[in-house]
Amino acid sequence: MAVKLNATKREDLTKSATKQIRLNGRVPAVVYGKAKDPKNVSVDSVDLVKTVRDEGRNAIISLQVENSSVDVMLHDYQIDPIKDELLHADFYIVNMSEEMDVNVAVRLDGETKGEKEGGVLQQPFYEILVRAKPNNIPEEIVIDVSDLDVGDSVSVADIKVDGNYEILEDPDTSVASVTPPTTEEDLDTDDVDENAEPELVGAENDSTDEESEDK
Repeated sequence: MAVKLNATKREDLTKSATKQIRLNGRVPAVVYGKAKDPKNVSVDSVDLVKTVRDEGRNAIISLQVENSSVDVMLHDYQIDPIKDELLHADFYIVNMSEEMDVNVAVRLDGETKGEKEGGVLQQPFYEILVRAKPNNIPEEIVIDVSDLDVGDSVSVADIKVDGNYEILEDPDTSVASVTPPTTEEDLDTDDVDENAEPELVGAENDSTDEESEDK
């Protein structure tokens, strides 16, 4: 079920009007989709952040624009790096009966056996691409790694799909692994005996020359 979010049309697109919208605690946004004319709207900043935090990035949002509503997903957004405030948002209109490709967050659950032995858990990917109808897109994909020992790994092929979606990544792609612990021996790449006496270059020849002189 889609979560509701109220929006207001934006008629004045000047910089001063956009600045005032932000000062009023709202975020300027664009709503667009296939064969759809883009619409300029604004949404409450707090409501948008709360919706994404509670429902997830891939949540289906019923955007209420005056007397009509449209099902959308948050496609992109911009944040002020200094003030850490939302500057702009893009909403993509979705067809609830058509499949779409989206990135879904991957979360590793549990402490591995390998970590208890000093191993290091590696996670090369934090998102994977899936295909599903909007209502079937998972909020996240959770992988239990508690049984992984040092040297073990989990690939895309090992993921148990719990729902009506398809993973589009290469089945051999590793999404989690436990590498051996780094020891002082691993860091010491030179197997040199510090107490060994240095070999004198030409020592053998000198010995041979002395023998020749004795003769």
